[in-house]
Amino acid sequence: MSEISTEGRRLIVWLWWGTGLFAVTAVGATIDLGLFQFPAVAVALFLFAVGMITMLWAFALAVERSRVDAIGIGGLYFGAGSAPPDVRRHFLGALAAQLGVGIVTASLRTFTTLAFGTLVPLFALGMTGLWCARYGTFEPTDPPDEAT
Repeated sequence: MSEISTEGRRLIVWLWWGTGLFAVTAVGATIDLGLFQFPAVAVALFLFAVGMITMLWAFALAVERSRVDAIGIGGLYFGAGSAPPDVRRHFLGALAAQLGVGIVTASLRTFTTLAFGTLVPLFALGMTGLWCARYGTFEPTDPPDEAT
C-alpha cells in the first residue's frame, strides 16, 4: 500500500475500524444479548447510515468524473479494474467479514435486533465506492462523435 495516498489509506483504516467494532458488538450480543444489545444495534445502524451517505457521495463524485472517465458500477463499488489488487483485497475482505458476521450472528439469534447487522455491508460498499471515486483509475471515455 505504499503508493496509496494518505487520504486513501485513511479510508481503509476507517473501514477496518468499523468492521472490527461491528464484529465485537455483534459477537458480544450473540453471547450476551442483554448486555450488548444496545451497542450492537447502535453500531449496526450507524455503519449502515455511514454506508448510505458514502454510497451517495461516491455516486456524486463518479457522476462528475464520468465526463472524462468511463465508470461502471463494478469498478466503482467493487473496485473491479479501478483499484490496485492490494487495496481491493482490503475492501472485499471487509465486505466478506461484514457479511459473515452479520449473517452468522443474526442466524444464531433469530428474531432479535441482531438482524440489523445484515445492513452493515453497505458500509463496506460505500467506503469502496468513495475510495474508487476519489482515487480509482478508470479508462477514459470515448470522445463524442462529431456531427458533420
